[in-house]
Parts: sequence; structure tokens; C-alpha cells
Amino acid sequence: MTQRTIREIRPAHAGRDGDGVAIQRVAGMRHAGMDPILMLDELRSEFREDFAGGFPPHPHRGMQTLTYMKRGGIVHEDSRGNRGEIRGGGAQWMSAGRGIIHSEMPTQDTQGLHGFQLWVNLPAAEKMSAPRYRDIPAAELATWSGEGFTATAVAGAWTVSGTDATGPLRELAPRAGVLDLELQAGASAALETGAGHSVMAYIYGGGIAHGGEVVPARHMLITGAGEQWMLQAGPQGARLLVLRGTPLREPVAHYGPFVMNTPEEIEQAIRDYQEGRFA
Repeated sequence: MTQRTIREIRPAHAGRDGDGVAIQRVAGMRHAGMDPILMLDELRSEFREDFAGGFPPHPHRGMQTLTYMKRGGIVHEDSRGNRGEIRGGGAQWMSAGRGIIHSEMPTQDTQGLHGFQLWVNLPAAEKMSAPRYRDIPAAELATWSGEGFTATAVAGAWTVSGTDATGPLRELAPRAGVLDLELQAGASAALETGAGHSVMAYIYGGGIAHGGEVVPARHMLITGAGEQWMLQAGPQGARLLVLRGTPLREPVAHYGPFVMNTPEEIEQAIRDYQEGRFA
């Protein structure tokens, strides 16, 4: 079985998005090794002022979002009349398709927040499809344990050290898989990845051993080709969000909340939004 190795280590960059929400971002809009993953944001703070403003109403077209919460609560509302609330351990999925306006706001009782938002590209043939939305409460996610690890599958079928489970988010799974993986101090795990996929992992706690050192939190590990990835935690253990996807290998045109294939399609998206066609 061909082993994957870490090809690139990308640090997350601190910033603000929405109405002043503090984030750590890893962007890969045109990164061949991340395709179809466009971007990952980590939202994490003990201070309400870092996230109280949330993400007021804003548009999207041409991509999917997945919001996965570890702690705190988020309320989603959109222009198609959907409304949903998730708490720690739950997820929200949205396919913007041809256009949607949505908001994501912290619940009033959230005093500490930790979560992730993932952007996944849509293929050209689906960018103008009808928008869709789904809530996935924590109880529906597939969580299991093995020697030295605990894993939660959000989307896709995963095999870790010979044990497996499938996440409930089938809508995302044809394009991308998401696995929340925790390794005990010094523990190793064999992750079956399949050939031909882009595979990466964002470290959000502890660290991963690599090249005689330990890569700390707030770094994305991007792998080369292979069918299996051996991961070893550092002395503080490791907490990872593992991502995989089938590369689209299509041109990416990106402007703000719009992800299309050409600049002309971006210009059309802006006009459609300004003229009220996303409602």
C-alpha cells in the first residue's frame, strides 16, 4: 500500500471576517493539492466580543459551506426560509448553487466558541443548481474509538487503523470527506485515504510528529499521492480535522463570497445579487 507523505505545511493566518469575528484561516483557492477544498476557517475564542457580531446576511454562489461546531451554538437563517441551530458537536451544510443569502449568528447563551467553516468548490455543471441546506445534530454523527484514537466522521466513509465508520452528510461526501480525529500522546493511526484524492489535515490541538519535530496547532498538513497516511501524535497528543476530496481540476475564479470558473461569471454573480436575484 502506497504511503502518503506530507508535501506542504501551511500555517493558518489570523484575521477577522463577518462582523469582526476572530478567525484563523487557511486558504487554497487555486492550490492543486487542496482541490476541491477552497478554504478552512477556525473560529475559537473564550471572549464573546471576538464573535458576538457573527456573520450577518451575505450572499454566496458556486460553492458549498460546512460549519462544524466543537463548542457554543450557531443559528443559520437564509433567503429560502431555512432556519437551524446547532450546538457543540453538530454541523450545518449549505450548497449555495446559483445563489443564496444567509447569516450565521452565535446564540445568545454562547460565551465561548470553537468551530470550523469549510468551503468546498462545486463543479462547473452544478454551480447554477438549486440551493440546499441541512442541519446535522451531534447525535447523528458517527463517533468511534480504537487503540490510541477517537474519531468522528462528519462526511464520507473513513477507515482508521482497521476500524471504520461513515458520516451522515451524504450531500457533501461525493465531493469531500470530513473527519474529526483525536490521538493520544505518542499514538499512531493508519488512515486509509484511497488513491486520487486530495488529503490534508488541520491541526487544532497538540501536534503531529514530522521529520524529527512536532508540527503544532494552527497548521494544515497537505499530503502527496498515496493510499494510506500514517499519523503520529506528539507528546501532547493531537486533535485534527482531516479533509479529503476528489479534485475537480477546473479553473477557479473567486471574488468575496462567489466562486465560479471565469471572471465573466463572477461579474454576472455580482449583477444578479445587486439586482435581487438571490432572494
